Amino acid sequence: MNVIPTALQEVVILEPRIFGDDRGYFMESFSQRDFEKAVGPVRFVQDNESRSVRGVLRGLHYQLPPHAQSKLVRVIEGRVLDVAIDIRRGSPSFGQHVAVELSGENRRQLFIPRGFAHGFVVLSPSALFQYKCDNFYAPESEGGICWNDPQIGIDWKLDGKEPTLSEKDRRHPNLAEAVLFDYSEKLY
Repeated sequence: MNVIPTALQEVVILEPRIFGDDRGYFMESFSQRDFEKAVGPVRFVQDNESRSVRGVLRGLHYQLPPHAQSKLVRVIEGRVLDVAIDIRRGSPSFGQHVAVELSGENRRQLFIPRGFAHGFVVLSPSALFQYKCDNFYAPESEGGICWNDPQIGIDWKLDGKEPTLSEKDRRHPNLAEAVLFDYSEKLY
């Protein structure tokens, strides 16, 4: 597995080794041993999957302690712009984000640690998206940030079009008003 750093130290891109021939390809999509060597000890407990069409934006989501989650995400089919934002007040990179294109073709994965919000927008006609989470879903701990908060300034690559959002995602506050993490708080 190839580990590619991003502008946010804790957020990394993982590229699996792919073995291809005239029959197709084989890849190991996840190995706990290799993941721990590359990122550190994270134990995933839940896998999620979503299918969405072009222009659907899901996010920006997170869960607060004691149910904070790290995520390892990838696209099986299609193409998305995946975004992670540091939402740990007091962090040197607070409010900064990274945006990475994930696709069924590049097979890249993005690791988003606890203390970061996550979202994605579908850039292809449709996309099949998978998430590995290191904590179970807990609706009472849900948090969210408005997708178009000018303080964050994400270019969602929508070419001026409005995204398709859930009702819940339409109501998220801006970063300045959201309940967030504290950088000094132990999250693991």
